[in-house]
Amino acid sequence: MAARQHLIDRSPSAVWAVLEDERLYGEWVVGTSASRRENGDWPEMGSSIVYSVRLGPKEFTGRTVVRRIERPRTLELEAEAGPLGSARIALDIRSWGDKTLVIVDEHPLRGLGGTLHNVLLDSMIQIRHRTMLARLARLVERVTPAASGGNTRTTARAD
Repeated sequence: MAARQHLIDRSPSAVWAVLEDERLYGEWVVGTSASRRENGDWPEMGSSIVYSVRLGPKEFTGRTVVRRIERPRTLELEAEAGPLGSARIALDIRSWGDKTLVIVDEHPLRGLGGTLHNVLLDSMIQIRHRTMLARLARLVERVTPAASGGNTRTTARAD
């Protein structure tokens, strides 16, 4: 399992506002772009979005389905990436003082990713998560003004 955490300099409600906007998915999830609603009211249970996924010169459509949601703490998704298979992605949102600790945990479920799952793949997922969480932090901090008189320093680092 590949788990990673990141402290975002905004409230959990600000983080949820970004997670609940399916149009923003492609801005913070590495490898995706042009996200849009497919079924249901994102991110309600069973709702889904579709997006473009580039793998080298090839482009195909990916799909993510909400498998579990417990506002304002938990969002679990199943990302389906065609021939690569699918993965469970769990986001744990925790209040951390006046900030938010986001923990992401991803595990391949089916297909090529599930078959080839090993320590090397987990290491690659860790690198992807570092970038993804930094993007999420920048996006949340960009779309949500800092509280007046509060710390306006961005905690996200582009590692």
